[in-house]
Amino acid sequence: MADTASKKTDSTPGGSRPRLMLMDGHSLAYRAFFALPAENFTTATGQPTNAIYGFASMLANTLRDEEPTHFAVAFDVSRRTWRSEEFPEYKANRSKTPDEFKGQVELICELLDAMHVARFAVEGYEADDVIATLATQAEAEGFEVLIVTGDRDSFQLVSEHTTVLYPTKGVSELTRFTPQKVAEKYGLTPAQYPDFAALRGDPSDNLPGIPGVGEKTATKWINQFGSLARLIEHADEIKGKVGQNLRDHLESVKLNRRLTELERNVELPGTVADLARTPYDRKAVAMVLDTLEIRNPSLRERLFAVDPGAEEAGTTPVSVDGVQLDGAVLGTGELAPWLAEHGTQPLGVATVHTWALGTGSVAEIALAAPGGAAAWFDPSRLDEADEAAFADWLADAGRPKVFHDAKSAMRVFAEHGWSIEGVTMDTALAAYLVKPGRRSFDLDALSLEYLHRELAPATAADGQLAFGVDEGAEAENLMIQARTILDLGEAFEERLREVGAAELLRDVELPVSALLARMERHGIAADRAHLEAMEQMFAGAVQQAVKEAHAAAGHEFNLGSPKQLQEVLFGELGLPRTKRTKTGYTTDADALAWLATQTDNELPVIMLRHREQAKLRVTVEGLIKTIAADGRIHTTFNQTVAATGRLSSTEPNLQNIPVRTDEGRAIRRGFVVGEGFESLMTADYSQIEMRVMAHLSEDEGLIEAFTSGEDLHTTVASQVFGVDRSAVDPEMRRKIKAMSYGLAYGLSAFGLSQQLKIEPAEARALMDAYFERFGGVRDYLRRVVDEARATGYTETLFGRRRYLPDLNSDNRQRREMAERMALNAPIQGTAADIVKIAMLRVDRALHEAGLASRMLLQVHDEIVLEVAPGEREATEEIVRREMSGAVRLRVPLDVSVGVGPDWESAAH
Repeated sequence: MADTASKKTDSTPGGSRPRLMLMDGHSLAYRAFFALPAENFTTATGQPTNAIYGFASMLANTLRDEEPTHFAVAFDVSRRTWRSEEFPEYKANRSKTPDEFKGQVELICELLDAMHVARFAVEGYEADDVIATLATQAEAEGFEVLIVTGDRDSFQLVSEHTTVLYPTKGVSELTRFTPQKVAEKYGLTPAQYPDFAALRGDPSDNLPGIPGVGEKTATKWINQFGSLARLIEHADEIKGKVGQNLRDHLESVKLNRRLTELERNVELPGTVADLARTPYDRKAVAMVLDTLEIRNPSLRERLFAVDPGAEEAGTTPVSVDGVQLDGAVLGTGELAPWLAEHGTQPLGVATVHTWALGTGSVAEIALAAPGGAAAWFDPSRLDEADEAAFADWLADAGRPKVFHDAKSAMRVFAEHGWSIEGVTMDTALAAYLVKPGRRSFDLDALSLEYLHRELAPATAADGQLAFGVDEGAEAENLMIQARTILDLGEAFEERLREVGAAELLRDVELPVSALLARMERHGIAADRAHLEAMEQMFAGAVQQAVKEAHAAAGHEFNLGSPKQLQEVLFGELGLPRTKRTKTGYTTDADALAWLATQTDNELPVIMLRHREQAKLRVTVEGLIKTIAADGRIHTTFNQTVAATGRLSSTEPNLQNIPVRTDEGRAIRRGFVVGEGFESLMTADYSQIEMRVMAHLSEDEGLIEAFTSGEDLHTTVASQVFGVDRSAVDPEMRRKIKAMSYGLAYGLSAFGLSQQLKIEPAEARALMDAYFERFGGVRDYLRRVVDEARATGYTETLFGRRRYLPDLNSDNRQRREMAERMALNAPIQGTAADIVKIAMLRVDRALHEAGLASRMLLQVHDEIVLEVAPGEREATEEIVRREMSGAVRLRVPLDVSVGVGPDWESAAH
């Protein structure tokens, strides 16, 4: 935090004066809004959070640095105040509040309430008036006062015991205005500041100045006469044009002076003593941040570090809901007897492990039992009996185990030769099923929210380790994590029953996590030479595009700089202006594509090609970097990222590889069959979302289209356009295909018009014609949104819920986003569930048949298998049978299968 003067005086803890900090909430939130780009701080439902994030960050830093004993935040109620009553033009020139800012102040208030921070908002007064009143009262009662605000009128409150912290760079740097700093900046005392401001005027408040009178002249006059009142008395003595201007504008100057003076006698409830800081409701704070999808661990740590109850929370003895943990660091020969005593009970398991490029190792393991017993051990120190006992316990399906992210443990434990059975609860997966919209499922956040327990370091009040073990705090903290996982598991069992997801966890998500762990370990073989050749090809294409772009512009420029590209496109070449943003005119892909249709200039087309080739190069580079020592790529599958239930992958992200382009198909040729196997096999469902739509909507026409055996989109097009199937041309089919899938994804008429590049009216007419023929689809789409609005959630065929509180939001943007999600979630979520069930059925059948063929990947709706020699026919028969029979719908599930030496050749 920038500082131009010494900070604390004797008001620091242990000093003689209490310290009151007052904040202008609206002023600081508005500054935070413009300091952080809204596009980088937005929830899944479209709620911007940049002002909230910036305000919370500034709040945490300021509380940390200033250590106030008392604290309050003041907000404006509206622009209608006593000042606007006296001068209707007051602040009338201010622009309309940005839509992205609206609603964020209310959410900031929710955060402050959870932190138990006093806040004020008084009808008819501005936040500055409230602050002035509290500062005056506090200073009279012997307080040191700090005022954090972006309004310079507050400088009139500065005194020996009142300091203004004024933002000079967003909200990250604050300058301390003491009497000395005010004098240094303006050459005046704080008491003279309103006189100075009245003469200068204030464009931001729409207060008129005096022609020819700037800050220097205003300062000179105030210093010459001592005050504005004395200046007015001697106005006739001011010579020249500027003196005449002063005399001509005396009435407006007097008005300015009245409006600039802060009101110090606003009637407020309570006293300054009532503003003493109190401990947070830590669970409520965590829930506010989670709801807003603010997952930054640093911000949370900083906010909780300045909780007045933090010290107390951090020194709580190591007990869980009154159960003292009996923790022990186990040495050689001690694990087997510990498991013999406690291993028949459900045990919480916590680990410290590593995993990279397909290999990993476990450094530490902790176990916790319901009665309070806990153990920590280093797996590298186990003797033969201990390791055998541990392996037997892990592999025993009859001995319940509770993990947080069991998949990671399964994957890494397998590196030690240990298999894990009997996982009855995974707290990360359970939290996902209970609240799928979360962005993070960290153990500490879940512990705070569901157990009201913070995973603080395990040290007692005297600074000694609470368990008194020799291994140190790391062992103790891991045992606390194991106990927390066990207790969270119990809490989630009840929550899962409440939301009807217990069977979904037991029958689908837990088995899928075990399957994914094996798939991650298997990986898929990669042709390094092929991928390296492609990387060079894309790099050459990027360089060629750079040369062509420079030639089109007539000079060199940085293609990666939006500012330089804007200057070239709109300044130098004079191309049509695109959508205006805070940083100029947008040059995103949609804008460039639009420009390509509006002009004959080749630069937009070159830029699109450059970006496409650069993206492909980055994709291939990423694939090459992730080839492990075994020559295979081991992606990581994520079960808790997509709220709909779909799987995703990272390191590398295999969903980034284009499916329908020549370049994407060429990249897929770099994924090949591995040594000891015969071929790759791909299998996926044909039009699964549309089949789910037909089942859920029960639309007879759509069901008939699927059961007729004809091409779906041709059949639907013939009915919508009222022509024979043979008369359906490719353009008709394309429109209907886009329409059908668009409806399943909540596409609006405007969105359809953009996708098909037709007028919105034509898109609306197309939708109307579709719904006239397929009324069941129309009724279903209406019904699913209405039901979700009433219950607060959507549900898949298998009971997977997605909560959408924004369906009842007053914010149109958030409400419409939630409506699109409500349309999409049951369809896409049911399709995702079907794919998972199919994966489990195929894997089980392969195992029961004794086949060596195995599953490697799941990308989009596609499954990729590696087929062992001589097993192609048996594997294909299993894949078709198990996938088509995964679930019974009102329409058949159609499975497409392909085989080849590489992923692309195996396409069907």
